[in-house]
Amino acid sequence: MQKDQLLMRRRALLAGAAVLGVAGATGTAGWLTDDAPARQVRAAAAAAGPQAHTPFKSSSFRLQPMTGYGATRRVPSRIAVRHEPILRMSGRGRRMILTFDDGPDPRYTPDILRTLREYDVRATFFVCGEMAVDNKDLLREMADDGHVVGNHTWTHPLLTKLSRSRIRSEMERTCEVIEDAYGEAPLWFRAPYGAWNRAAFQLGAELGMEPLAWTVDTTDWMTPGTRTIVDRVESGAAPGVIVLSHDAGGDRSQSVAALRAYLPYLLDSGYHLTVPRRKFT
Repeated sequence: MQKDQLLMRRRALLAGAAVLGVAGATGTAGWLTDDAPARQVRAAAAAAGPQAHTPFKSSSFRLQPMTGYGATRRVPSRIAVRHEPILRMSGRGRRMILTFDDGPDPRYTPDILRTLREYDVRATFFVCGEMAVDNKDLLREMADDGHVVGNHTWTHPLLTKLSRSRIRSEMERTCEVIEDAYGEAPLWFRAPYGAWNRAAFQLGAELGMEPLAWTVDTTDWMTPGTRTIVDRVESGAAPGVIVLSHDAGGDRSQSVAALRAYLPYLLDSGYHLTVPRRKFT
């Protein structure tokens, strides 16, 4: 047994010497000698038997960036800076978009997702980072169901009162949480309270997000009653309309009940409830 081990070591040393000899002849001995673990692996593999000849690309080895231990976050390309948000969607047909802000909230968002799933409808959720970070499972559920998740800042502040650096932080932190849980960086941004300023448009564009507002405000945040919310959606229904509702930020039981009432009405009226699309992403 000891004799066999000595024989194997001798073969490995001979193979290592052969590799170094080839490296010296090709002018790559400089970086090979600094790569001791890789040299040992190649020598041991050579001792085990012949291998297919695959060219080693020294340039890719030398230029590969150090990215740490995690996956590199995708940086979306910049888009043109708008001067006002998108208020309605263009296109043919009776298309409408349902949006829900401020969540996800485990008390109300699951019920909304169940109702949308029952009717096979897709919606857009503008999430706040401080809510999303503790409810990533709901963002994953949104992704599984084909919903769109947009950025609604981290703490829902009035952007017009913040410095540019604070606005960027609010946006970037939320982008990171969404990408981590949802699986993709957000393509849409909505300013809290609908309060937009130049910095919000510019920073959103730098992060690859289009500004999306709304056409019909259900004012469900005022808890006016389920019937009132339903009436506002049904009376405001029209091609290209974007409906604003909420799934967090207070008692949203009226919003949940209203969705169950107006959703079948919209579908029976021939509306196709969809999500926003971008021509270039």
